[in-house]
Amino acid sequence: MSTLFVGACSGLPVCAAVHTYLFVDGLDLVARSDSRMIGLEPRRLLRPGGPLYPGDMPRTVEVAAGAGVGGLAVRVRLRGESVIWSGLMYPGLDDGVVGEVRFRLRQYLGEVERAYAAALE
Repeated sequence: MSTLFVGACSGLPVCAAVHTYLFVDGLDLVARSDSRMIGLEPRRLLRPGGPLYPGDMPRTVEVAAGAGVGGLAVRVRLRGESVIWSGLMYPGLDDGVVGEVRFRLRQYLGEVERAYAAALE
């Protein structure tokens, strides 16, 4: 099972825009997928019942965007007590391609909720 950590940048003066960092097993998913992109705004991505909340029906969720490079999307679905992200294509620690990750539902939802609360501060 993988672990999710969600961070956020508050924008100026640190960065040009408020955005979300998505770390899967300690690796920055967005930067490793395409360094020209930045994660979407945390209040949009992490809100209760929002895009990253899993459901029984799989759905494609845009998690990052970049000027002139399109967006980065993951397919999110719930299977039992696991949240599955698929449709990924980024280099893992061993430089092999990561195509799918699975999270424990409790850890995943706890992290999304923690990060959303932090974004509201």
